[in-house]
Amino acid sequence: MALDDGATIPDIEVTLPDGGAFRLRNLIGQPAVIYFYPKDDTTGCTREAQGFSDQLDAFKAAGATVLGISRDTPAKHRKFTEKYGLTVPLASDETGLVTEGFGVWIEKSMYGRKYMGIDRSTFLFDAGGKLVRSWHMVKVSGHVDEVLETVRELG
Repeated sequence: MALDDGATIPDIEVTLPDGGAFRLRNLIGQPAVIYFYPKDDTTGCTREAQGFSDQLDAFKAAGATVLGISRDTPAKHRKFTEKYGLTVPLASDETGLVTEGFGVWIEKSMYGRKYMGIDRSTFLFDAGGKLVRSWHMVKVSGHVDEVLETVRELG
């Protein structure tokens, strides 16, 4: 079940690439973009992370922070970040509590085979920690610009 508009940012912990823990509630105080992506170093996920990295200064100028989350390990995030020179912060949800809590762990199908995976999704929270907009089944092309424009409209 996905978070509904108006929901408060969950008090859930993720793991940073250095192995440290980070509570999502710590994002309260400024608008926050949390995006979920299926897997490091795949074509769509790389383009999305590059897009958020390319626009990170614009998000900061609009007063927002950005965090990407997948179920990849912190070590994979470090390699992914280094390989592509990414600046967007990435976090790991190895336990699945965050992806399940946000409702983005879904059944998918490829070539007739069903499996569980992350629905590429983005959530925008206002400075008070309330969900103001979410995007599901995201297509990478143009998505970062749309999210940035929505953040600017919060201003």
